[in-house]
Amino acid sequence: MGVLKKDRPAPVPMGPEQMIAEARKAFFVMFGLLAVVWLVQLANYCDHYALSRHYAVVSGEVGTLPDVLVAPLLHWSWAHIESNSGPLFVFGFLAAYRGVARFLGLTLLIALSSGLVVWFFEHGDVATVGASGLIFGYFGYVVVRGLFDRHLIDTLIGIVMGASFAYLLTVAVPGTPGVSWLGHLGGLLGGLVGAWLFRDRRAPRAAAGDIAPRTASGGTAQPGPGSPRAGLYKELDDLGLL
Repeated sequence: MGVLKKDRPAPVPMGPEQMIAEARKAFFVMFGLLAVVWLVQLANYCDHYALSRHYAVVSGEVGTLPDVLVAPLLHWSWAHIESNSGPLFVFGFLAAYRGVARFLGLTLLIALSSGLVVWFFEHGDVATVGASGLIFGYFGYVVVRGLFDRHLIDTLIGIVMGASFAYLLTVAVPGTPGVSWLGHLGGLLGGLVGAWLFRDRRAPRAAAGDIAPRTASGGTAQPGPGSPRAGLYKELDDLGLL
């Protein structure tokens, strides 16, 4: 018995208005996440860091497995949260501005990978908390996302971020005192895997034909010269955003 497959319409690439809207949502999501982290830190401080002690990830202790989702929100001191806040916001925003829904899935993956690497491979009775795993995961995601998504602007962002913050990788290797290098490494691996899992699966522009139809001569038809968005579309297309 034969089956006739219907052609599915090609996915519509993200337009400039949608991209700006997603970037705006990403800003508020990261602002809200940072606010939650600081409110938790205030409650934690007032309770003499009991939250960090009770919800930390401890290697081999089955009861702490669910805490892999909570531990990234907790810190051991004000200096700890202050050092994490800036990178968390910057890398989190860069990871989220292409789509908040994708970002939430990425965050879950990074939290799991970072926490589980600590749970399986950490030695001794070490209690691990902190947003560093998320930071390293977002960093890894931002650096390689453009390669998987085939977006020129994201590739350039990844190159700049990778070159500017390559020193972060020095605390994702053994021997760094006072930090969970395993948590950092686990987060980084989660971000790299997430860049592939959550890659842009839209059809190439040449096949989709949704943004700019082809002309009779084979060229790409741009918005008419009277359109107020003609220049914006051209610049975004040149950067690989469309």
